[in-house]
Amino acid sequence: MPSAESGPDAGRRPSRGQRSPRRLALVVAGGTAVLLGAAGLLLPAPYVVESPGPTFNTIGEIPSGPLISIEGRETYPTAGELDLTTVYVSGGPNGAVSMAEVLAAWISPADAVLPVDFVYPPGTTSGEVKEENAAAMTSSQESAVAAALAQLEIPFTEELAVAGTMEGAPADGQLETGDVLLRVDGKPVEGMDSLREALNESEGNPADITVRRDGEEQTLTITPELSDSGAYQMGAYLSIDFTFPFEVSIALENVGGASAGTMFALGIIDKLTPGELTEGRHFAGTGTIDAAGNVGPIGGIEQKMVGAKSSGAEFFLAPEANCAEVAGNIPEDLVVVSVATLGDALAAVESLASGGSAEALGSCTDGA
Repeated sequence: MPSAESGPDAGRRPSRGQRSPRRLALVVAGGTAVLLGAAGLLLPAPYVVESPGPTFNTIGEIPSGPLISIEGRETYPTAGELDLTTVYVSGGPNGAVSMAEVLAAWISPADAVLPVDFVYPPGTTSGEVKEENAAAMTSSQESAVAAALAQLEIPFTEELAVAGTMEGAPADGQLETGDVLLRVDGKPVEGMDSLREALNESEGNPADITVRRDGEEQTLTITPELSDSGAYQMGAYLSIDFTFPFEVSIALENVGGASAGTMFALGIIDKLTPGELTEGRHFAGTGTIDAAGNVGPIGGIEQKMVGAKSSGAEFFLAPEANCAEVAGNIPEDLVVVSVATLGDALAAVESLASGGSAEALGSCTDGA
């Protein structure tokens, strides 16, 4: 009886110039898989990669001159560094990243990978991103000047102008874009705080709102409504117009967003006050700031701490609201202090620069 290997080629291996059909199929399939895998790594991925960016010394020089220039007011020499920190953002409207880049970022402890829709609303264009970042940077600089001058008790004026109203809100059909708010029930509106106070004092009763419209004063009667936050509001979008007693210029190109506000404010204070705030030491930090000096949270703080450490910073000022992201992610030998206000930040720099203990200051190491 013939065996299973019977036949003219039984027991014979293919010659070197021949390959079995099965082996050839496996080789072709494997090669195709490799090619498809490689192609897949090059395809655009729906992610954004955040990486440590450069730092800029707010009391130092850039190629075009001082980063912060002040005219019309006496200034004083500075030393050391008060670095603002940045983050490179790749992907999304800024240009797609490949899956290979995403995988490399996942492996890197210094980078962060986020879904595009988590960072940008669907349909956002690169032009819109640039425009929004530029507007945020301009607003941040103005708020930094206001916060610095308020901290130094240097008077300036602040006007609130209507940028729009919410449909169906008390201000809808009453206030117009461009109206400048002057008084509420006869009390001067000198800024957001005074406006909020006056509206809350109305307790929901009709209030006389005096505005300047087309150069003339008009008084309107508007009944504020209680918001979900427990404050009385008119439902108007407002812009702030500051008038400062001297000129402060900040020369920083190709950097957008509002996260440099706190470090701008510290740089301005250092230039306007005698003595060297840092005493020659290297500080870095981040945080938005409003005219009242409140420090707000930012994105990419882990990458900013890495960037600060890479630039040689000894100390890092972190917004208190970012502490949960800071704890457990602090680079080795970088001292991180949490701050909630410009006053906190100023006190921390003064203390640390003079050799004070970081333990006596706010800390994120407990995850607060």
